[in-house]
Amino acid sequence: MAERVVGSPSAAPASPSRRSEERHERLLASALALFAGQGFHETSVDQIVAAARTSKSAFYASFAAKEDCFRVLLAQEGGQLLAAAQDAAGRSGGDHRDSIASGIRGFVEACFRRAPVARLLLVESVGLAAEIEIVRAQLHAAFAALVEADVRRGRAQGDFHRVDSQVWARAVVGAVNEVVGMALREGSSVDPTALAEQLGLVFGSPAQKRKFGSAHS
Repeated sequence: MAERVVGSPSAAPASPSRRSEERHERLLASALALFAGQGFHETSVDQIVAAARTSKSAFYASFAAKEDCFRVLLAQEGGQLLAAAQDAAGRSGGDHRDSIASGIRGFVEACFRRAPVARLLLVESVGLAAEIEIVRAQLHAAFAALVEADVRRGRAQGDFHRVDSQVWARAVVGAVNEVVGMALREGSSVDPTALAEQLGLVFGSPAQKRKFGSAHS
């Protein structure tokens, strides 16, 4: 008689909490694709739930409204852009001003790698809702804190003698967001490396200013 082979037990069905988490992630992914592809105002909750293959009741179990869904995405995706800036600054291998210039370049290049998402975060999110403005302010503060840490490091090394580190850091963040946002709004073909270099003429290291300033004199 042939030996009876006992198969491995089938995987246990996903728990309700796991199914809810998966549904939440599908909703976020679908909302991000739709917001980035056609804009916040042109996207409806019906479209999001259809793309996520779920129901409106499931959507409202995860989010209070469409604006709440956007708020969650803003924090998530904006955090990834800031992580790119932090990573680039950490790999600069130079002094505090090189770190600032590298962080700017990392942020700019990340924005243009994911231009539709960055356009949502830097352009379309402005003025949407009070809770979204809170997240925007938190992201700006986090970006400024990265720059401010380098300014304080530079002050300890004899640079930035009379500079208010908070004001200078906010000026960097404001300029970067404005310049990148303008390029994204216009939708023109922009070389992100060249754009970052132009910002480096204002905020970068002395060596970078000499390198690029002489080319444009």
